[in-house]
Amino acid sequence: MKVVISGASSGIGLALARHYLKCGATVAVFARRGELLRSLAAEFPNRVFSYVLDVRDAAAVQQAAQDFMTRVGVPDIVIANAGVSIGTLTRHAEDNDVFRQVLDINVLGMVQTFQPFVVPMRAAGRGRLAGIASVAGFRGLPGSGAYSASKAAAISYLESLRQEMRGSGVKVVTICPGYIRTPMTDINPYPMPFMLEADEAARRFAREIARGSSFKVIPWQMAVVGRVLKLLPNWLFDWAFSNVKHKPRKQD
Repeated sequence: MKVVISGASSGIGLALARHYLKCGATVAVFARRGELLRSLAAEFPNRVFSYVLDVRDAAAVQQAAQDFMTRVGVPDIVIANAGVSIGTLTRHAEDNDVFRQVLDINVLGMVQTFQPFVVPMRAAGRGRLAGIASVAGFRGLPGSGAYSASKAAAISYLESLRQEMRGSGVKVVTICPGYIRTPMTDINPYPMPFMLEADEAARRFAREIARGSSFKVIPWQMAVVGRVLKLLPNWLFDWAFSNVKHKPRKQD
């Protein structure tokens, strides 16, 4: 099995890389932190192809994708996992750049991760394109305007891509995690129910990717929470979230 994973230097991405490597896969890992990728490669000799890049750099992603396919072949699975979560408040003009960063990485980074592989995978008539979205994309959360917007956009983008790939043999999988214990969630100053460890989350994600599930919320309890949130009338949703703590802003 050949797998490509973006954002693979820590958190969910690293856990996914380890999961597939332990299953015997050859894995291409994309991330900005080269030292962490090199550590992973040393742990699994000859089965990790490390590419130090930023998913916002389409040319770099294209070059890495072509190098991997030339050396190993068309991947069976591509997981667009790279993402950032930073608190934002619209009243602060200095947060504009943060909004842009979050949207560029979480949405355009996903597009640019998949793009080089779409035509080769269609030609092969098989494979999985899996995008890591979030239950945060179900409704706009206070102090997380950029993150919620980016994950809502990712969910819609993946739905569009699923229709585009229909009949090709390539399945598009949308994974919406709840709270996973990672460096990204470690800074959250609010309760995080139904928290999963990263290794367990990776195992569950991989299972749904193998099944070709079109849309899956993990853990299932957060699917219930998400469904309730989507059904709440605006007045009740606004009241319920009026006093919740916000994720820290980059400047805080």
